[in-house]
Amino acid sequence: MDAFFATPLGTFLIVLAQCLSVLGFVMISLLFLVYADRKVWAAVQMRRGPNVVGAFGLLQTIADALKYVLKEVVVPAGADRPVFIMAPLTSFVLAVLAWAVIPFNDSWVLADINVAILYVFAMSSLEVYGVIMGGWASNSKYPFLGSLRSAAQMISYEVSIGLVIIGVILSTGSMNFGAIVGAQDSAAHFFGWYWLPHLPMVALFFISALAETNRPPFDLPEAESELVAGYQVEYSSTPFLLFMAGEYIAIFLMCALMSLLFFGGWLSPVPGLPDGALWMLAKMLFFFFLFAMVKAVTPRYRYDQLMRLGWKVFLPMSLIWVVFVSFAAKFEWFWGIYARWSVGG
Repeated sequence: MDAFFATPLGTFLIVLAQCLSVLGFVMISLLFLVYADRKVWAAVQMRRGPNVVGAFGLLQTIADALKYVLKEVVVPAGADRPVFIMAPLTSFVLAVLAWAVIPFNDSWVLADINVAILYVFAMSSLEVYGVIMGGWASNSKYPFLGSLRSAAQMISYEVSIGLVIIGVILSTGSMNFGAIVGAQDSAAHFFGWYWLPHLPMVALFFISALAETNRPPFDLPEAESELVAGYQVEYSSTPFLLFMAGEYIAIFLMCALMSLLFFGGWLSPVPGLPDGALWMLAKMLFFFFLFAMVKAVTPRYRYDQLMRLGWKVFLPMSLIWVVFVSFAAKFEWFWGIYARWSVGG
C-alpha cells in the first residue's frame, strides 16, 4: 500500500482526497454559518429565526439551497450569456481557492508555501472581477452601478488590509502562516509581546474586512433602497446561490485570517490546555459571531462616508502603523521589551 501511494497515481489520489476534505469542510461550514447568521439576527430582533425544517431549524439552509438549485436559471434578454454565467463561478471558485493555504493546525494545510499571505491576497483581490463581470453582463444599469460600487469599495479597503498585513510580516519576518503563528507561540502569547502591540490594527482589519466582503454596514453594492439589490439583481437559481456562497466563504476566510495573524491560530489562549484545531475553529466562529452582530445592530453607511473612512482615516492610520512597526522591528523597541517580559526577563 505504501508503495502504491508513492506512485504518481497514489500521490494524485492523496492530494485529491485532501482537496475534497478542505472543500467539504468549507461547504459544510457554509450551511451552518448561514443558519447561525440568521439565528443571531433573530435573537437581536427578538424573533425565533429558522426553527421549522429539521431539529431547531438546522436543515433550513439545506432546504433553501435545494430550492435555489431546483429553480430555473433565467438569463436576461440582451445579456452577455457566457460572461453572465462565468461571473458567479469566478466569485465562488476564487473564494474556495484561497483556503488552499489556510492551516488549521500545525502542518494541517493543503499547500504550505512561503508566500501564503501573498497568495490569499491575490485570490481575494481577483474576486472583484466576478462582481464586475456580473454587473456588466446583466445589461442593466442597476447591476452595473452596483458592480462599480463594489469594485471601488473592495479596492479601497484592500489597501488598508494589505498595509496591516505588511505590519504583521515585518514583525514576524515571514509570509507563511505557520511561521506567523509560531511567532506568537510563547508562554504568554495571548497577552504577550506579539498580540498587544498589534492590538490597534485588529479593529482596523476587522472593519476593513467588513467592507471587503460587502457586509453591513458597508453593503452599499447591494443597497436595496438605491440599487434594487445591486449587482446580482438579475441572477436567480444556482448562479445567485454561487454569489451568496462565495460571499460567505470570503467572510469565513477573513475570520481565519484574523485568527492566524493576531490571535495565535490553533494555539491555546489558556495556559495548560493543549493547542489544536478546535482552538482555531473556536476563534473563527467567534469572529463570525462579531460579523453577524455588526449586521444586526448597525445602520448602513452612505457611500461618501464609506469612501471617506477608507481613504482619509484607515489609509493614513495603516501607513503610520507600517512606519512605526518598521522602526520597532529594526531597533527591537517593543518586540524586545515584550519578549523579555513574556519570559520573565
